[in-house]
Amino acid sequence: MDFSFALTPDLIAAFLTLFVLEIVLGVDNVIFISILASKLPVEQQAKARNLGLSLAMVMRIGLLFFASWIISLTADLFVIFGMGFSGRKLILIFGGLFLIYKAVHEIHEKLEGAHSEQKGPGKAVTFGAVIVQILLLDIVFSFDSVITAVGMVDSLLVIIVAVVRSFGVMLFSSKFIFTFVNRHPTVKMLALAFLVLIGVTLVADGFGTHIDKALIYVPMLFAIVVEALNLTYKSRVEKRAGKKIEPVALRHAYTKSPDADAIAAATSHEPGAGSVTLSSKPVSGTPGGETTHGLG
Repeated sequence: MDFSFALTPDLIAAFLTLFVLEIVLGVDNVIFISILASKLPVEQQAKARNLGLSLAMVMRIGLLFFASWIISLTADLFVIFGMGFSGRKLILIFGGLFLIYKAVHEIHEKLEGAHSEQKGPGKAVTFGAVIVQILLLDIVFSFDSVITAVGMVDSLLVIIVAVVRSFGVMLFSSKFIFTFVNRHPTVKMLALAFLVLIGVTLVADGFGTHIDKALIYVPMLFAIVVEALNLTYKSRVEKRAGKKIEPVALRHAYTKSPDADAIAAATSHEPGAGSVTLSSKPVSGTPGGETTHGLG
């Protein structure tokens, strides 16, 4: 994996697919950080959320370079039944298995997991405890993001551009993205299904069976077209019926903390609404739209 690349139709398709996948799968990272930050007193929420979001971006870039270094290690570390295993093969195998596990686990939790209900004020938490939880969450999402990128694109430069730009879009368009994904949960399920597909190709590659990436992009593109047609048809049905068809409410897979404040911050456009992006506003919002000093 290096910084060089040739602008080909396959690379453009890979970049666009990776870009969209990173946004759809990564928006949960932004929301979950805000859910955890909302457990703190109002005056500490913005600081915790902004620190968590910054760490998420730094961690993604750091893991990208680390993964690219490991993948460059092609010398066999050990041999089992006549098959040599190098650093590259190991990260492909275990990274692929991680993607499959994470996708299947998240599908189960989102459809059959327990609701994040909690009555009363709950336990008091410290700023440090919340930052540790956010850091652990960032590690899971960053590893997921990096392995997905490594499985789809060979050029490190293209991967960095896709990851950084997608995270930037998530930060400044999270309200729209979160509302869209919540309104159309099949988009999220489709993205998780793509993770299983990418995970299988990584494991196969780790065991020496290379699968042409075109065989990944074409089914993904076909699935996206089918889903776009489904959403278009649903919109027409709703228009004819004069009412919205309520989708299934997905559940959270990584935190059982109360999410009312974070969800309101991610979907509300009221002046006093909270924020889930880099901002001086707390997650819980401020009465009358007041803001504290800090990031705008």
